Amino acid sequence: MYAIVNIAGKQFKVAKDQYIYAPKLEGEAGASVNFENVLLIDNGGQVDVGAPTVKGAKVSGTILEHVKGDKVIVFKKKRRKGYVKKNGHRQQFTKVQIESIG
Repeated sequence: MYAIVNIAGKQFKVAKDQYIYAPKLEGEAGASVNFENVLLIDNGGQVDVGAPTVKGAKVSGTILEHVKGDKVIVFKKKRRKGYVKKNGHRQQFTKVQIESIG
């Protein structure tokens, strides 16, 4: 059984006891979260597709920790002008354990 869930504008394919890295969510480590925007549910070959969401369906999970992603280097240069700019960025994520789909 799996579901397609919209979390903060991004779509994730989730299954029970799986963990995902979602964009940073509000809440402390150990808090439970519910995701109401379920776009699709597959229950052993029986597929429910929402228009746009499946009515009465929700996915619940637990926040494990807040982490940072890998560093991305942003490098800008204009040739022959002496302009060089180097910058780094680390995106913040929330690690979520999926508890149930229903």
